[in-house]
Amino acid sequence: MTEVARPFYRACLLAAFAAAVFTAGCSKKPVITGTAPTSAPPAATPTVTLKGDPTSINRGESATLSWASTNATQLTIAPDVGAVSPEGSTKVTPQDSVTYTITASGPGGTADSTVRITVAAPPTEPPPAANASMEEMFRKEMQDAYFDLDKADIRSDARAALARSADFLRNYPQVKVVLEGHCDERGSTEYNLALGDRRAAAVKQYVVSLGIAADRISTVSYGKEKPFCTESNESCWQQNRRGHFVLAR
Repeated sequence: MTEVARPFYRACLLAAFAAAVFTAGCSKKPVITGTAPTSAPPAATPTVTLKGDPTSINRGESATLSWASTNATQLTIAPDVGAVSPEGSTKVTPQDSVTYTITASGPGGTADSTVRITVAAPPTEPPPAANASMEEMFRKEMQDAYFDLDKADIRSDARAALARSADFLRNYPQVKVVLEGHCDERGSTEYNLALGDRRAAAVKQYVVSLGIAADRISTVSYGKEKPFCTESNESCWQQNRRGHFVLAR
C-alpha cells in the first residue's frame, strides 16, 4: 500500500466505527420506570336490619316496621311493602300473623333480615243477651206514666218518664211493648175499662210523637181488674192510675 492510500484507509475505518456507535445508540430500548398497576379492591358486602314495633297486635291494629342498611343500592320488603329507601320506617296492618323479610342488594352481594308480626284474632262477640237480662234492663229503664183521678191527660212528670222510656226503645229497636191502661178501684168496671183504654192510647200517642214506631206498641185496658196496690187510700190509688209497659213476647 502506498503512502498516499494509508491516510485515506484510516479515515474510512474511523467513519465506519463512528457510524456503528451511532446506530447502536439509536436502537437502544428506553428504560420504563414506575410501579405496575394493581387490581381494584372488592366491593363491600351489604348489611341490613329489620325491626317491628310492636311485634304482637290485635286484628285491625297497626305495627311499625323500621330498617337500616349499609353498602346497599336496592332494598325491598315482602310481602306487600315493596321497594324502600336504604333507611326508614312504615306502618303495616296485617290481618293475620306474617313474617316480613327485607332484602338488600349492592355491588358486594345481598343480605336479608326478617321480623314476625303476630296478629291475635278479635275477641269473640258476646252472645245475645238472654231474655232474663233484657227483662231486667226493661224493668229498670222503662218508666210508667201516672194519671190524675178520672183523667187521661199526660202530666209533666209523665212526659219526663216517657222520654226515658222512648230512649230505651230507640236503643233497642227489636223490642216491642204492650201498653196496659190501669185505674184505681173507684167507679164501675165498665167506666174504668174505658178510662184505662184512653190512658193507654194517650201514652202510646205521646211515645210515638217521640219517634217510636206505632207498630212496636200495642195497647190493652185492664181498668181496675189488676191493681198494683190493694190498700184503699190515695197513695195506693195513685199507683194504680197508670199506663204500664210490658215487654211483648
